[in-house]
Amino acid sequence: MAEPSHLRQHAEAAAASLPALLVAAERVATTVAQGVHGRRRVGTGETFWQFRQYQPGDAASRVDWRESAKSQRLYVRETEWEAAQSVYLWRDASASMDYASTRSIETKRARTDLLTLALAVLLVRGGERVALLGSGQKPDWGRAVLDRMALTIARGGAGPSLPTFEPLPRHAQLVLLGDLLSPLPEVNALVGRFVAAGVKGHMLQILDPAEETLPFAGRVRFEGMESESPLLVSRVETVREAYEERLKLHREGLAQIARGAGWSFGMHRTDRPPATALLALYGALAPQEAWR
Repeated sequence: MAEPSHLRQHAEAAAASLPALLVAAERVATTVAQGVHGRRRVGTGETFWQFRQYQPGDAASRVDWRESAKSQRLYVRETEWEAAQSVYLWRDASASMDYASTRSIETKRARTDLLTLALAVLLVRGGERVALLGSGQKPDWGRAVLDRMALTIARGGAGPSLPTFEPLPRHAQLVLLGDLLSPLPEVNALVGRFVAAGVKGHMLQILDPAEETLPFAGRVRFEGMESESPLLVSRVETVREAYEERLKLHREGLAQIARGAGWSFGMHRTDRPPATALLALYGALAPQEAWR
């Protein structure tokens, strides 16, 4: 068991980084929100999905008194239409995301965390419920969910390079953000499971510019960040073309997986403005009337 002082220091460090991350995310979201209308849709839906805890602003008529009588909390009935407004976000927290080729740009992890939270800010402003996939928390809206999400992200910790499948409400949306360098068969299998469950999705590949162009020269020793064996290349120039071709094929494979699933796929480099990627991603999520 960790020492109380260690836990306290970790908690204080996470809390200290939370405001800065959330402020930065809100700043990027505000930039993108200019000229983009909300996503809130009109309708009530009829197909029951689940009960959820009562929240301020819910009409008293929506309270299910029979279900509420089973506990000391109030519950409302949530319909399938409301479930369709749920957007689950997942960001890659694997060790490879800590890479940055120069000190002048962010690590892939920092950029991914920023985009994840900025997207959540935009969606919540538009009336959507959001949640981090794998957090165990149900989709919600309001400032509280953004604070919880920011704290979860700020706490850090290593994670897998692909999420673990979990059942989501039919017609919900899932956004995957990361370098997406896992083998294509693994990506295809995961996406296929979500598609079979009726989930719509979006993938955004986030890479460092050096991972695209391999700008190194001469004798270089490459060390893996996820327990891979080191690789010594006597002349990087001789493998650059093959490397770029392999990355191109991998991206084409990701795009093909997305097309086959009816998902969208986008790319982003950490040396480019985050607002550009956020605008494209939000556009993929938003219904057409949000842009009129």
